[in-house]
Amino acid sequence: MPAPTSISSGKSRTSAAAEDYLERIRELIRRKGYARVIDIASELQISQASVTTMIQRLDAEGLVKHEKYRGMVLTSAGEAVASRIAHRHELLTTFLRQLGLPEAVISHDVEGLEHHVSGETFRAIERLSRYLQDNPDVASRLRG
Repeated sequence: MPAPTSISSGKSRTSAAAEDYLERIRELIRRKGYARVIDIASELQISQASVTTMIQRLDAEGLVKHEKYRGMVLTSAGEAVASRIAHRHELLTTFLRQLGLPEAVISHDVEGLEHHVSGETFRAIERLSRYLQDNPDVASRLRG
């Protein structure tokens, strides 16, 4: 049975930590035009050595291309994983907001849920979120 901290990405599986890195790299590249070890370490509040170790692993797995002392880019496989996680993050954030939860709760819960929700459950949440968007009166009643 696969570890609950990973989700399928085609042939390989990525850990929740690897997914967090890929998502962060994608965000940095979109925001700044580049992603460096120092930027990732600062945003994740961890050591540069820890980031370097993970980046080397992601590079070996073909998810990033990293040039020492330069920066990194996502490969097409890395972009696919990062995009999927970003989509999950956005949808779960929207869904929990539709339920009227406080932003601090949403932020905390989404970080865990985005890695641990099965594809089947995620698709059900996606359908329910669309329903709530199309029926704001229902969403309003749920918020109390």
